[in-house]
Amino acid sequence: MDVSPDTANTMKTWRCWVLASRPKTLTAAAAPVLVGWGIAIARGGFHAPSAFAALVVALAIQIGTNFHNDVSDFLKGTDRAGRLGPTRVTQAGILPPQAVKRGVVFTFGIACLAGLYLVSRGGLPVLLVGAASLLAALAYSAGPSPLSENGLADVFVLIFFGLVAVGGTVYVQLGSIPVETWFSAVAVGSTITALLVVNNVRDIESDRLSGRRTVPVVWGRKAGILEYRLLLGIAYVAPVLMVLMGAAGTTALLPLFTLPLGFRWSRYLAENSGRELNRCLAGTAALLFLHGCALALGIALTRWVSI
Repeated sequence: MDVSPDTANTMKTWRCWVLASRPKTLTAAAAPVLVGWGIAIARGGFHAPSAFAALVVALAIQIGTNFHNDVSDFLKGTDRAGRLGPTRVTQAGILPPQAVKRGVVFTFGIACLAGLYLVSRGGLPVLLVGAASLLAALAYSAGPSPLSENGLADVFVLIFFGLVAVGGTVYVQLGSIPVETWFSAVAVGSTITALLVVNNVRDIESDRLSGRRTVPVVWGRKAGILEYRLLLGIAYVAPVLMVLMGAAGTTALLPLFTLPLGFRWSRYLAENSGRELNRCLAGTAALLFLHGCALALGIALTRWVSI
């Protein structure tokens, strides 16, 4: 079947936007929300419209942040030819800066529309958290002191992808935040921060040239590897503590089945460098999603399994 030139161009443009969205990073947006679903199910308060609206908000903010980071780093000259990470569409000339900027507005607009429903459910606290999330997304790579450059990116990720994303998803469904939420938020937030650390270890030389202050830049490559291992350790210890303290049943230990993957990618990070770490990036993204799904399922099962 023949494809018209207009259709072919549309297909090409669609693929460009998919590339710009960085699909492999979207597990970081989905995992905290899924964990929030699991907690709501365990508490008997799962609310489907709120649950799916939270997922839309999380994915839209993540994609918008990726677009904004892409175009901002290009305009600032942070992204250079020969970069080690995955392709950046603006720097590579695949999409023009103005188009990517419009993509930021569009995706953040979707987040705001879905967020309005969540505000109707949770009121002022949800409005404030949503506004803070959007501002933090913009501040990640813009402003006089971007979070991605001043050493605060790790803290930002842990707070907003862990505490805010999990806690917010739970709150809009239950109207409260039970204690297991905090253990779960720390666990999932740590795995997502570990994903950022892989980027930092891979890009240590280019980040140093750009003036970024990441843990590997300031303290060295070994410190970055240690940070990665510490974060994964927290991700596995948190569910254990949650069970030992009676905040959840033993099915919440399901994430421990992903521990061999944690050891695998920790070793890989220590033994490789440069573009080889893109494989570690993809592996860690898969790990955090499997860990998050296992945690969500394990917590949800405590509603019916009492062991």
